[in-house]
Formats: sequence, structure tokens, C-alpha cells
Amino acid sequence: MMKMLRFVISVLAWSLCVVAQAVDWTPDSLGNGLEMRYVNQGKDYSGSVRCTLIRLISPCASDRSPVRGVLYIHGFNDYFFQKEMAEKFADNSYDFYAVDLRKYGRSIQPGNKQFEVRSLKEYFADIDSALADMKANGIENIILMGHSTGGLIASYYMLLNPDAPVDAMVLNSPFLDWNLGKLENVVPVVAAVGAIFPNMRIKQGDSIVYGSSLSKEAHGEWSYNHDWKLMKSPDVTAGWVRAIDKAQRALKKHPYEIHIPVLLMYSAKSYNGDNWSSDAQNEDAVLDVNDIRTIGMKLGTNVTAVKVNGGMHDLILSRPAVRDAVYDYMFHWLRNK
Repeated sequence: MMKMLRFVISVLAWSLCVVAQAVDWTPDSLGNGLEMRYVNQGKDYSGSVRCTLIRLISPCASDRSPVRGVLYIHGFNDYFFQKEMAEKFADNSYDFYAVDLRKYGRSIQPGNKQFEVRSLKEYFADIDSALADMKANGIENIILMGHSTGGLIASYYMLLNPDAPVDAMVLNSPFLDWNLGKLENVVPVVAAVGAIFPNMRIKQGDSIVYGSSLSKEAHGEWSYNHDWKLMKSPDVTAGWVRAIDKAQRALKKHPYEIHIPVLLMYSAKSYNGDNWSSDAQNEDAVLDVNDIRTIGMKLGTNVTAVKVNGGMHDLILSRPAVRDAVYDYMFHWLRNK
């Protein structure tokens, strides 16, 4: 009840100032009609924090009933740059929203430690802000979409906020379990240390396989800000490990408790090589796809699992024929959910 009251208050507050907020939207650097604005989220243990909302309003407004929208949550070592995805949703009559979470991408402020988090609940206010804005702007049917760590955050959010105004969830290779082999045995120890020494650095490794598969400057086709999305996964902290582990454990401890329709998408195969090869552009070079399916199928009571042949870790950044198939299936599913 308190969770629902919190959201209602948030919506009312945003509704009262929606006209004033309209002037806060400015053209986004991605261009082509995308807009952005910052949302001040107060202070935490590192100082001032904010999130950034990015949107593309569908030109098909007169054809829609109800008005539909999607909210996209990016992954770790990431931010929203997938302009093609925004355009695909807008072309299919969805108002597209994305959020650059606090300490990511557009939201980074002086003094912030990039990607730092001690509980994934810290991101809930960022999601609430986006959902409230969407509701205040007349969006009646909302899809929550998350990639990788964003998929974990979206799932954790829906587990703990079952009354949130979300009608369905789309997960793109969600980070539901570690992919560390035998090193997974030390995760509980690191998580426990994170409760006392949250800033202790944890090395992530030196692989640039996934980054090389994406970046136009290497073997990929995508251009993005390499200060916001690094070529190799950066070191994290024990506090970050604790935050991820706690969310993953909560979802495993409470199976089948997400009651909205869920579309679970993942690559057909994981890539385990230490060096780049062309296979890395047809497989998931980050997570274990078997874990995604096994755990993902237990997220809720209505989960549709889709194995994507030739899919990369971020399925919508796969080669054109693969991502076109992903979009076709996703919009078919959304029409029939």
C-alpha cells in the first residue's frame, strides 16, 4: 500500500507541474526528434545525483487508443544510445522513453563515481520519475524494457513494486546470474565484505571482446561515447557486487511473483573466448544464456522465452537481419500479449 501511495504522490506532483516541465525538454545529442532532460534526485553517499530522461514521441498519436509507451533501462557500462530502437518503437505507435540512470551517461556529474551503486533500489526513484512523466503525459499502457543489468533492475523493481503502472516487461539478455565459473563461489564473500567496505575495488578483467564486437572503431557497426561506454568492462566495487547479488538472490528466492506478461529474449549461444573472433558477433560474449533461460522462466507466471539465433549480448545491436527479426517478434508479442 505504501509503495502505491508513493507512486500516486509522485504522479500528482508531476501532473501539477507538467506544463512547466515541458520547457525543460531540450534536443538530445542523438538528434532526429529525440529530447532529453535531467531529473534532480537529491544526494546520496557520493553527493548530488540525477537521472536523465530521453524520449521520442510517436508521430502516430491520433491513431492510438490507448496511448502506449515503453521505458528502456540500459545495462552496466552502458547508457542509452540506440537511436534505431527509439525510432522502431515510434514507428510502431509507442512513445519511447529511456533513462540514463544516476552516475551513467548523460547523468554523470562532477564527484560521481561512474556506475557506482550499493543497492539496486537506488535506481527505483529514477524509474518512478520516468513512469510518472509518462503517466502525466497521457500514456496509458506502459512496457518496461531492460537490457542486461537493466533487465535485472527492471525485474527487481517489478518484484518489489507489483502495483507499479506497468503492463508488460521485455527483457533483453537480463543479468539474472553471474557468469564467473568457479569464481562464483567467492561472490557471497565479496558481497559480505561489501557491506563493510563498499568502496573496495574488484577487478573485472581485461577482455575487450564484447566492446570490439560493437564499436565502429573496431569490428562493429555502432558509434557511441567511449567515455560513457568503455571498451572493456571497468573495475567495480564490493558494494556493487553486493547490490547485484542481493537483487539476483531476491528474484531466485521469490519465483513466479511477477504477474505481468514477460518477454524473455536471449542469444542461442554464449561466447567464451578470451580473444575476439567473428563468432563474438553472433553469440552472447557476456552472460551464460542457459542461466538466463533457467532463471528467467521462473520470474513470473506468464513468461515467453525466445532464443535468438545469431544474437549478440545486446540483441538489438546484433547484425541487421537478426535485430530485424527481434523487432518483428517483439512487436508481434506486444500486439498479442
